[in-house]
Amino acid sequence: MNPGISAEPLEAAAREAMLERLFDRLFPLNRSITGDGVRETLRILDEYAPIRRQEYPTGAVCFDWEVPKEWNVREAYVKDGQGRKLIDFRDCNLHLMGYSKPFRGFVTRDELMARLHTKPDLPDAIPYMTSYYREDWGFCIPHRRLGEFTDDRYEVLIDADLADGHMTIGEGVITGATDREILLSTYVCHPSMAINELSGPLVQTMVYRALLARGGLKYTYRFLYLPETIGSLLYLSRHGEHLKAKVDAGYVITCTGHGEAFTYKKSKRGDTLADKAALHVLKQSGKPYKTVEWNPFGSDERQYCSEGFRLPVGSLMRTMYGEYPEYHTSLDNRSLISWQTLRETVDMYLAIIDTLEANETYLSTHIHGEPKLDKRGLYPYTSGTRTPEEKLRILQTTHLIAFSDGRRDLMDIAETLGLAGRDLRETARLLVQHGLLRRAAASVGTSD
Repeated sequence: MNPGISAEPLEAAAREAMLERLFDRLFPLNRSITGDGVRETLRILDEYAPIRRQEYPTGAVCFDWEVPKEWNVREAYVKDGQGRKLIDFRDCNLHLMGYSKPFRGFVTRDELMARLHTKPDLPDAIPYMTSYYREDWGFCIPHRRLGEFTDDRYEVLIDADLADGHMTIGEGVITGATDREILLSTYVCHPSMAINELSGPLVQTMVYRALLARGGLKYTYRFLYLPETIGSLLYLSRHGEHLKAKVDAGYVITCTGHGEAFTYKKSKRGDTLADKAALHVLKQSGKPYKTVEWNPFGSDERQYCSEGFRLPVGSLMRTMYGEYPEYHTSLDNRSLISWQTLRETVDMYLAIIDTLEANETYLSTHIHGEPKLDKRGLYPYTSGTRTPEEKLRILQTTHLIAFSDGRRDLMDIAETLGLAGRDLRETARLLVQHGLLRRAAASVGTSD
């Protein structure tokens, strides 16, 4: 375990403070689909949970795509005729269009206007723009500032490298008792935006950290930190068959730090173990949530659920991408994020994981009538008033024996009682000890 990674559980306030400190370190970095901003992001996250970095060269083929050139920026600005900087990359990295090629020279006002990007419907916002796969350059500014550009001539500098290099992917694995896997994936390719970037890696890293502290896990957990789209395509091109064979459930973690309600986007199949566990936990939580069917607009679930893989991967979010006005602009900043919301989302993911860990499918071994429970100490000999705890244990015991038919799992049976699936784990273990239940064959996971 890396220095700084503690196995001690933290109180809610301490966890929120940790999220805030980590956010402040990561927010200024100029991330893109390649480059030193991604590497530094992964290096910092590695202080909290171990992340192995893998480098793939420019030109590496991943299905219909190729890893592009690597992009790094030192300085970029636009000066007016008096030498005043009207646009400066150092003020906000969103000012420079992502993947802008190097440029140094003077341009006319008309030439500059053709390369300035604004968002008229949000006049105070700097839009987020990129040109990954076509060499170009440009700058982004708030729309209200266009009137400041009145000179006939401007000096432009983009001191950047756009050359053969590498794309970096981060990966962490916690090995469980079985080789069946839960996949958690997030992306680290956006510059300074809070909800549609940093909220995902922050939540995933805190989940990863919490599982490291637990030990004794049934599942093996795989954590991916990727450049969106090209990163997941590259990973699938190298490891997709392994994921098809081993993954029972997975989630893309993004947009997790803003909004009262949860949003769950289903996998393409819609009926996977990932969908079942997430929706079961959301229902039992009492928190407001909505469900979104899979569609090809979104994050890396598009790649994981593509026809060649059809992985059981959904996405648990808060307010999702495209549904808040600050999306893909400089207004998606620190003021928008809620540390409590981030922490609650970590807790919801951990509750889903607890449910997956607890979930099993059992067979009742006593099928000719009811077993006599009192002689096994599982039912009181005398009738009369019973405590709520006794009533609940009797309900759990009788329902588990009655409904454990090798098809219904703990989540299914819990639904009949209005309980969470993980609440039945201890009673199920007790019944196994008394020989009244046995695990069904291939009980770990129910995905096809």
